[in-house]
Amino acid sequence: MLCAVLAGGVLAGCSPEPLTPLGQKGRQVYLGQCVSCHNSDPAKSGAVGPAIKGASEALLEARMLRGTYPPGYEPKRPTKVMQAMPQLAGDLPALAEYLR
Repeated sequence: MLCAVLAGGVLAGCSPEPLTPLGQKGRQVYLGQCVSCHNSDPAKSGAVGPAIKGASEALLEARMLRGTYPPGYEPKRPTKVMQAMPQLAGDLPALAEYLR
């Protein structure tokens, strides 16, 4: 009995933290705009784009709005495939929240 209770507690601790409303919005943006190149799981690399879990808002802003990198940032891949997506400027905080 004690083992079952302990196992249940351990498994409950492994579930992902629920997303905030802002994070939910960011997830929708990610699924709608990013998964064609990046993996549906942002912690894993996609066919074209690298894993982006934990990407800073500064990196997202530079890549998505200007198609550049922040000063001193070392790209994960040498490709230049990603185009700027300035139409998503208003969604950057939500996307950053989802990827944190």
